[in-house]
Amino acid sequence: MRAFWIIAGFTSLGVGIAGIVLPLVPTVPLILLAGFCFSKSSQRYHDWLLNHKRFGPMIVAWRAGGIIHRPAKWRATGMIGLAFALSILLGAPVYVLAVQVLVLSAALIFIWTRPEGD
Repeated sequence: MRAFWIIAGFTSLGVGIAGIVLPLVPTVPLILLAGFCFSKSSQRYHDWLLNHKRFGPMIVAWRAGGIIHRPAKWRATGMIGLAFALSILLGAPVYVLAVQVLVLSAALIFIWTRPEGD
């Protein structure tokens, strides 16, 4: 079972890192998932992720109470807007745009209703 959690952790971490540049691939939830997977499998990888300069603070903040800091909220909002604009520019059908509006709006509501911490 340990091997499963390690593989799941690295897969989640890899896809999450790819999400930094790929539209519609959620970075933060995948990094949080990687932290969870590593906590089940490897103290070494878990500690590495928690101490990582970029990823560690978001995991610690989330664990401290579901906190998403305001700059991260704005970045997420911007990326969601860019992804939707890209869909429009690529000529996505109206029904696809309608589904995106529903899903992306739900994501924004979730993000903006989380606490921001100090």
